[in-house]
Amino acid sequence: MSKLDFLALGDITTDDFIKLEDVRIDTDKDEGDKGMKEICFRFGDKIEYVDHDIVPAVGNAPNAGVSAHRLGLNTGLNTNFGDDMVGDMNREQLEKEGINMDYVNIHEGVKSNYHYVLRNGPERTILVKHYEYDYKLPDFGEAPRYIYLSSLGESSFDHHVEIAEYIEKSDTKLAFQPGTFQMKMGYEKLEKLYKATHLYFSNKEEAQLVLGNDSSDMKELLKDMHEHGPDIAVITDGPNGAYVYDGNEAWHMPMYPDPKPPVDRTGAGDAFSSTFTAALALGKDIPTALRWGPINSMNVVQHIGAQAGLLSQNQLLEYLEEAADDYEPTQII
Repeated sequence: MSKLDFLALGDITTDDFIKLEDVRIDTDKDEGDKGMKEICFRFGDKIEYVDHDIVPAVGNAPNAGVSAHRLGLNTGLNTNFGDDMVGDMNREQLEKEGINMDYVNIHEGVKSNYHYVLRNGPERTILVKHYEYDYKLPDFGEAPRYIYLSSLGESSFDHHVEIAEYIEKSDTKLAFQPGTFQMKMGYEKLEKLYKATHLYFSNKEEAQLVLGNDSSDMKELLKDMHEHGPDIAVITDGPNGAYVYDGNEAWHMPMYPDPKPPVDRTGAGDAFSSTFTAALALGKDIPTALRWGPINSMNVVQHIGAQAGLLSQNQLLEYLEEAADDYEPTQII
């Protein structure tokens, strides 16, 4: 069994993208244009959808694994699914992508996660379901160079402690992109994991939630996150780009411009975070990783689903060669 460069660890699902047009999008009138948007249709009606696309073997961790593998890393996945029809689709897709499945657990008589994604333009609302699995870290033999941890179900707290303890006693570097339930656990409950983290990824609002810090000053958020444990804090801010701090220096990176309007934004964050991690695993420095990440995000949103637009390293470098002169990281600290 060859040593893995990159092990993606987290839940897997199948996304069923349902394109809707005959719906109303409302915004909270008290908040104006910045208010919460709501997708509305009459309860009890039959709502005609335009089309749907089933995309198996996705989720934060599987998306990251496929991204890293296409960029040239020896990549495996540690996840759980059932022995049902959805699980069969997951297995076939992972094999097609060339992902090492030595640490994939298929559970007899258990259902696999399946999400419904309601699409309206490039935005979406996701109906999620995470079934409970017996989370347990496998015996790797040789420790992976990187573990990329992301979304896990609500019953996974002990598993996070197990991962943190493994990182502390191994030479594996941990990249952590917290998912919904991990955010709900809060920093104090997962403090041991944050302190074992080498690379932290989230958007600005998620970082504010984790830290209990409502500041919009990106330098303050970066320093605060770094002080809470991660060696390198990476925080994105939508169209304002990405920010990174390694304890000594900080950089800002603009977005790579979209060649045409986005089709679907699902997986853009996964593409950025996994590409940044893969670049470091390939021996690149932080400014190079910052140049790489937004390119994969840009291409992912041009396709339906989180994986169809993920690039090979050669494809990514072609986009980089075509980039404008100002597509460069700026040091801000």
